[in-house]
Amino acid sequence: MKLNKRLLATGVLAASLVATQAWGAVSSEEAAKLGDSLTPMGAEKAGNGGDIPAWTGGLTTPPANYKGDGIYVNPFPDETPKFTIDQSNVSEYKDKLSPGQVAMIKQYPDYKMPVYETHRTAAYPQGIMDETVENATKTELIKDGNGLDNYQDATPFPIPQNGLEVVWNHITRYRGGSVQRNIGQATPTASGAYSIVKFQDELTYRNYLTDYEPGKDPNVLFYFKQAITAPARLAGNVLLVHETIDQVKEPRRAWVYNAGQRRVRRAPQVAYDGPGTASDGMRTSDNLDMFNGAPDRYNWELLGKKEMYIPYNSYKLVDRDLSYDEIIKPGHINQDLTRYELHRVWHVRATLKEGERHIYAQRDFYFDEDSWQAAVVDHYDGRGELWRVAEAQAMQFYDKVLPWYAVETLYDLLSGRYLVLGLTNEETNPYQFGVDRQSRDYTPAALRRAGTR
Repeated sequence: MKLNKRLLATGVLAASLVATQAWGAVSSEEAAKLGDSLTPMGAEKAGNGGDIPAWTGGLTTPPANYKGDGIYVNPFPDETPKFTIDQSNVSEYKDKLSPGQVAMIKQYPDYKMPVYETHRTAAYPQGIMDETVENATKTELIKDGNGLDNYQDATPFPIPQNGLEVVWNHITRYRGGSVQRNIGQATPTASGAYSIVKFQDELTYRNYLTDYEPGKDPNVLFYFKQAITAPARLAGNVLLVHETIDQVKEPRRAWVYNAGQRRVRRAPQVAYDGPGTASDGMRTSDNLDMFNGAPDRYNWELLGKKEMYIPYNSYKLVDRDLSYDEIIKPGHINQDLTRYELHRVWHVRATLKEGERHIYAQRDFYFDEDSWQAAVVDHYDGRGELWRVAEAQAMQFYDKVLPWYAVETLYDLLSGRYLVLGLTNEETNPYQFGVDRQSRDYTPAALRRAGTR
């Protein structure tokens, strides 16, 4: 499937026109819609008069059987699919699917999308919502859109005026302030053979450090550390990232510790289309979290809002009674364990700027309006062919009042392979929020201390 060259040209033109306009803060009159006709995060509060209900605050109370241990139980255990989209009926629903979703159904006879009742579970802490409302009239994109001015925590642009603002909402969204997680990643062959790479990730936003000093390192958004814990041949390798906001002014700071060599070195390749950690070439660095890092290599066109079937409330995929063998199948994950719901999404098209380089010439993003998380991303190669399809199986972390991902998948339509990241079913202590970290924990010297061999 080829990208539309006419739309591509239109997108470049639109981006050039937007570049001459002021970006960011809206008027106080416009911002007054937040908490009224819009949710505090900027979504339409009302339903659609049909399958999409009104937003009433999201899911903020854990189910009675949740033990508070980071092992999330399904709050909708008795629900069954309303219908299933597969090869027999995909043409009836393609207006509410991405081209990549349609391609997956057409390519794999056993690929299906079970559609459930829609629950608008996304919610954030009150402080985050309050700061988002404040950002609406204050935060602006700096020149060329590569950074933020007058930005505090939370979502910078709850009433976005262009595609780049929507992308910044995804990049900066709240994920708990300080969190550690133990997860698995697999890159199955076309026949389904796989091995698990296990990570211990840490993510700490600058102002959640216990020794945080206002005004220190102001261009850093968060600190990220990723240690490989298995298999043995990779265990002990550690990645450290200082995620800068304006990465054109100051590129992402990244270092890796190689356990075999017992040395720390700078890692400028951990950006853009550099290879993702232990991914067997199945994802780029900026594929993690559906998209991360500097947006400067693309023009970003806001194509509007639409209704779409996206992965949502995917609690089945974190069920502790499941093994990885039950999830990982040839060609794609076990779709019987997925859950799709009808939600409103922002559609943003990224097209590679003239003179820039990236393996993806175009990326079409579909962002959930309630959470600002990317739900589906279609990736096109330099020939204009649909190449990879990413889906984020979202869920609400109800005890911490934040949306995030159960797992991320990235399907390669050409090779028949895929990557699945974020598996926790067989992991100990999958999520720990509120971990205490100081700035010294995220220094190159800390990498050496973190080495296990």
